[in-house]
Amino acid sequence: MGCAGSSRTKADGEGEESQLFLSLFILADFVSVILVTGNVQRIRKPKAWKHPQPITRSQLIQLREEFWDTAPHYGGKQEIWDALRAAAEADPTLAQAIVESAGILLHNPDMTLCFDERGARYELPKYVLSEPGNLIQDT
Repeated sequence: MGCAGSSRTKADGEGEESQLFLSLFILADFVSVILVTGNVQRIRKPKAWKHPQPITRSQLIQLREEFWDTAPHYGGKQEIWDALRAAAEADPTLAQAIVESAGILLHNPDMTLCFDERGARYELPKYVLSEPGNLIQDT
């Protein structure tokens, strides 16, 4: 008889390793669905959304620049972040080609949650993918 199960204690390094395990588990589940069904997610713009308060186009651009400048510091590979930025700024057809050629797996078709081939998780806020419904003109 073998071991029926085991668990790790916090002393064993549960934090980062368990997050990686969870990401790999989600990714493996997602990839198996694609392999079984042959259904590849097609990119689409996020559903309509509103910023908590109306913002101008220049404020939106500033938010986007701040995100792209800081995103790589939260993990993942710079090349993937660069590909995600290019895809976020492209039309859906070109974005699909960019994502596929970079080996990025879409968990959500609106690109808000993606994984690279090694299982690293990339979360994109809606404000880098589309404009809010309450965007106001710069004055």
